[in-house]
Amino acid sequence: MNNNDKKISRIQGPSESARMVETIVGCKWSLTVYQLLAQEINRPGEMVRAVDGLTTKVLNQCLKRNVEFGILDKQVFAEVPPRVEYQVTPFGEQFIAVLDSLEKLQQAISEQPSESK
Repeated sequence: MNNNDKKISRIQGPSESARMVETIVGCKWSLTVYQLLAQEINRPGEMVRAVDGLTTKVLNQCLKRNVEFGILDKQVFAEVPPRVEYQVTPFGEQFIAVLDSLEKLQQAISEQPSESK
């Protein structure tokens, strides 16, 4: 077989997961929300009170985006006053593990001597 006969297809990156990572990492509050959930702070009002500078409007946008991606699950309780809680989904656990790996990679890059960067 001649080298001219071999055709290699262009490899495309994972478009959906790349968009998800870009959107979540681009939101400056998503990582903070994951940290809050890890500390069992899962109600929006508690989240806003726990973090300086976080507003209800921005938090709701962030939570909605995470629910749409399937990273978080929203549970609404039929109570008066209404109660809403968020939990990380099994898929969200996998996604957060990917973000943790990216953070470790960033730390390794930051620790390299400046000549090799």
